[in-house]
Amino acid sequence: MKQPLKAYEDVAFLKSEHCRAVRLQLEMLKPEVVMSAEGVRSTIVIFGSARLPSPEKAAREVARAERELASHPDSESLRAALDWARAMQEQSRYYTVAREFAALISRHGQTCDACDYVVVTGGGGGIMEAGNRGAADVSAKSVGLNISLPFEQEPNPYITPGLCFQFHYFSIRKMHFLLRAKALCAFPGGFGTMDELFETLTLIQTGKIPRIPVLLYGREFWEELINWDVFVRRGLISPEDLELFSYCETAEEGWQAIRTFYPDRLGGCC
Repeated sequence: MKQPLKAYEDVAFLKSEHCRAVRLQLEMLKPEVVMSAEGVRSTIVIFGSARLPSPEKAAREVARAERELASHPDSESLRAALDWARAMQEQSRYYTVAREFAALISRHGQTCDACDYVVVTGGGGGIMEAGNRGAADVSAKSVGLNISLPFEQEPNPYITPGLCFQFHYFSIRKMHFLLRAKALCAFPGGFGTMDELFETLTLIQTGKIPRIPVLLYGREFWEELINWDVFVRRGLISPEDLELFSYCETAEEGWQAIRTFYPDRLGGCC
């Protein structure tokens, strides 16, 4: 008779509905153990679109779209593709700002074995890549919290190898974003960015987590997208709730907002 598997060796059993609670616990436990071992004491979370390219990539895409349209000048689809590429190129400035911001906070936060202000992203491309890349630019650690999706998200190459995690459950991933967070920085993004932003604002508003700086990069984008005053005018939030976030445009503005919020935090070695 074949030797039966121990319960913790039985992958089919671990993936069954009966072990969902165990899987949730493991997804909670592993990143916590690893980050503690790596000396990660506090983090800065950077959110934003996975679709926003680096300026170099954006320039290549515009050049390619221009060549294709030049070959078929009557093509409406190619003209639309060029318009899209130019829009991405215009927004690629946010990639640069996110990269500069991540480098700045990493340089100041990681000055000894126990690290403060470690960049955490969703681990994918676009703004997430920019955040991890900025930390890598100054030889600092950064974290990537990837998640399995129908359109598979690949970890970007700038995440610190030992700090790249793969999640199945959004709920546990969300907890790890905020467990050590000392600020949340949201760049222009889609549904995922909105989800994380509003969840964080709700947790702060309801006192479920301590107040942290919530920095919105790109005031023009956010004010075009969301009429915050409507919430107040209709009595759906309090006027003071608008103070839970602030706008930033540059890496230096974001860093200064964090330093102002935590004036004594980086007095010496983290």
